[in-house]
Amino acid sequence: MHILIMRHGEAQTFAQTDPLRPLTEFGRQASIEMGERLKNKGFESIDVAWVSPYLRAEQTWRALQTHIGAKKVTSEEDITPYGDAELVASYIKAFVQVERPQSLMLVSHLPLVGYLTAELAVPMQPPMFPTSTVACIEYDPDTGASELSWMEGV
Repeated sequence: MHILIMRHGEAQTFAQTDPLRPLTEFGRQASIEMGERLKNKGFESIDVAWVSPYLRAEQTWRALQTHIGAKKVTSEEDITPYGDAELVASYIKAFVQVERPQSLMLVSHLPLVGYLTAELAVPMQPPMFPTSTVACIEYDPDTGASELSWMEGV
């Protein structure tokens, strides 16, 4: 199965609070472009998408929907910038073991996306994650084997 980990698009620097920072126009366009790239890679329909409740992540998901969709989308408090990669990785593994999706996408933030990628694709150092970048991890829920298949930015 595929686990797609995406960092949100470029966001404005300032807002009333960090969770309310919206995407810039460049961030919106880059996220639309990433949606097109994902579609071209065969990810037109994702089984499950988990999206951070922060505005910039929600806006990134809406931009992606120009080209891709998901059968189920949920807002996940644990995948904000302050999420615990080890905890989230354990949750992903348990979820995949029970639900058996073929694809799971997370739209999240630094530093979580880098640490989570490293946690799931052992052994590796946390990769750099420019905005609108996606890492694809091949994961076998039966054996627990995983590897970073590809990583692409806009």
